[in-house]
Amino acid sequence: MRQFFLALAAIVILISSTAHAADRPNVLMIVVDDLNDWVGFLGGHPQVKTPNMDKLAARGTVFTNARCQAPICNPSRASFMTGRLPSTTGVYLLGPIEFRVSPVLMDALTLPQYFTAAGYHTMGCGKVYHNSSHTDTFDEYGPRGGFGPLPKQRMNYKQGTPLWDWGAFPERDDQMADDKTADWAVAQLGKTRDKPYLLAVGFCRPHVPWFVPAKWWDQLPPEDQIQLPPYLKTDRDDISDYAKALTYAKVSPRHEWVVDNNQWHRAVRGYLASIEFVDHEIGRVLDALDKRPDAANTVIVLFSDHGFALGEKDRWDKRALWTRETRVPMIVIAPDMKAHQRCDQPAGLIDVYPTLVDLCGLKPNASLEGQSLSPQLRDPAAAHPPVVTTFMTNNHAVSDTRYHYIHYATGDEELYDHQTDPNEWRNLAGDPAMKPIIERLSKAIPTVNVPAVPDSTGLDARPEDIHLFPGAVD
Repeated sequence: MRQFFLALAAIVILISSTAHAADRPNVLMIVVDDLNDWVGFLGGHPQVKTPNMDKLAARGTVFTNARCQAPICNPSRASFMTGRLPSTTGVYLLGPIEFRVSPVLMDALTLPQYFTAAGYHTMGCGKVYHNSSHTDTFDEYGPRGGFGPLPKQRMNYKQGTPLWDWGAFPERDDQMADDKTADWAVAQLGKTRDKPYLLAVGFCRPHVPWFVPAKWWDQLPPEDQIQLPPYLKTDRDDISDYAKALTYAKVSPRHEWVVDNNQWHRAVRGYLASIEFVDHEIGRVLDALDKRPDAANTVIVLFSDHGFALGEKDRWDKRALWTRETRVPMIVIAPDMKAHQRCDQPAGLIDVYPTLVDLCGLKPNASLEGQSLSPQLRDPAAAHPPVVTTFMTNNHAVSDTRYHYIHYATGDEELYDHQTDPNEWRNLAGDPAMKPIIERLSKAIPTVNVPAVPDSTGLDARPEDIHLFPGAVD
């Protein structure tokens, strides 16, 4: 069946493509796991150093207001790799990993399949899909990445899953899975090919555990000098009980534990060290690309699958609809497009697939729910509609250039004005003066909200709250 759909798609795409295969640009797609705006080019944390991502940002367009479509790995990656919204597919949580269980995605052509059908050689390595599911949708796949190695004994957080921990470990970079992922990507970029390629490289850091070799810790300031994220003790006083239940994230540390055990500075340092480590690995891949004679004819896109909270709103996780968890770094570079651009318009990871199709001169895939960002690459001031992020059924966030609106399945609402409240400390949803803003943003909420696919797992709520989320099995 897969071969039939690929063959059919190839006929349509090749006949309709606007560029000859030999002239089409190559594609390098870099996906980073759990990276929020703590990168130099977004200025999210003053002590982080990301020289390689910063240099990449200077080569093209930075989307300063980019958003994921789901604040959790599996549905986010299923969404940007298939071009469909979670509310359309019912893929909302970590499980099941097999997204083909969704009737909508059963025969969908993923991004690499679409490019294979158009005559590209498609390659992937590391974490591109969640847990590297569907690596067979690429022509070739390298190491699948991973979160190890892990020390024999827990180092700082000794409760729950061993993935939640942080410390200086192991001894060398080449013991890290991300280093092996970069090795494979570098090797592929060193090869001569007779047709255009798409290479997707997925890095696992800064996903927990925040274990990286000591040198990455040592180049950061001492723990007592690490700057913590903005925090307000009463931050959660104006949100609903449902919002608190939805975002509980039981597998993660309680913020009270982190503070009481003097781990906040150390954990933040671990996250920063993990970012600087992955920036180094990204730099290795970019250096290999730049050595190719066809480097200038390459579309490059770099983004994270979702954001991450490190104490804000008393949370340590993603799995929430606030900006800390939904905003992602995103950079796009393309031949003949300007460098040194910043676009403040909302943009979504749902737009990555159609953007790559457009920039490579392929026939548009009519099934995609995002839209090409080419207009914003040509003119960063060009308008883009509000972007929607979804977490479980009927819970949505809508972001435009100024406001962030959240509407929960219960009807509870939150509204934040980023012009006056970038930390989202004041919920304005109850202010009558904000009613026109809410009405406008509400129009972007999906009208189709399918039930969660069978056996959806990974909500990570407390057992007593599971009944609030139909279809989810914790």
